[in-house]
Amino acid sequence: MSGPRVDVEVVEGVATLTLNDAPRKNAMTEALGDAFKAAVATVRARHDVRAVVVTGAGDAFSAGGDLAMLERLRQSSFADARAHMLGFYSRYLSIRDVEVPTIAAVRGPAIGAGLCVACACDLMVVADDATLAFNFVGLGLHPGMGATLFVPRLVGHQRAADLLFTGRRFTGTDAVRYGLAVDSAPAGDTLAKATALAHQIAAQSPEAVKSLKRTLEVDHQALRVALEREASAQAGSYASADMQEGLAALRERRPPRFSVS
Repeated sequence: MSGPRVDVEVVEGVATLTLNDAPRKNAMTEALGDAFKAAVATVRARHDVRAVVVTGAGDAFSAGGDLAMLERLRQSSFADARAHMLGFYSRYLSIRDVEVPTIAAVRGPAIGAGLCVACACDLMVVADDATLAFNFVGLGLHPGMGATLFVPRLVGHQRAADLLFTGRRFTGTDAVRYGLAVDSAPAGDTLAKATALAHQIAAQSPEAVKSLKRTLEVDHQALRVALEREASAQAGSYASADMQEGLAALRERRPPRFSVS
């Protein structure tokens, strides 16, 4: 099959979902999002799945948002851009609808919205040398994909403010130290470590684990409010001069030069 896809494999109660658009480093496109939502639905329909691992094909988890989509949204009205973002979030955050624990296995880059999807999982295992960043502000874009809820919940307000306000890059080792990830490993061992953790969970009482997941769940109303605020803020960003400069800098591979308005 050509084009973006999400591969599904189930072994002894553990489903592995692999984002597979390796030539584009699994960029977060609508097409990959549609495939991801369909893969999640496939897993949810199976009664033999007790844990899920989410990973990326090739040498990346996900390099983040699709540049062509961002450029296109700059031409949209505020209302259309906001509606588009809510639909875009829903594709990837469908992982929150899985009734069993989910584990992100992250190696290589996990940037922006890609890292947010990993944060939306219940647990994260990262490569020691993974390249991680919530790089939204460097593009002139407000964070989205649940970043403003997931990141403070995982690392606390101060660290979340640091990571989101600066958009700086950090490693998998840093992620464990911050509390963003539960464990790290050499890049070649990351998926195996995440899968071993998934099998350990799968060996526990299925009903107790499902019930516990519901107890630990993010408040759905709080997430809905956060996503609506993010979609509105991102829709406002698309029309800004800052985002025009941020995207130009990305294309030209240079630091952005934002002016004071």
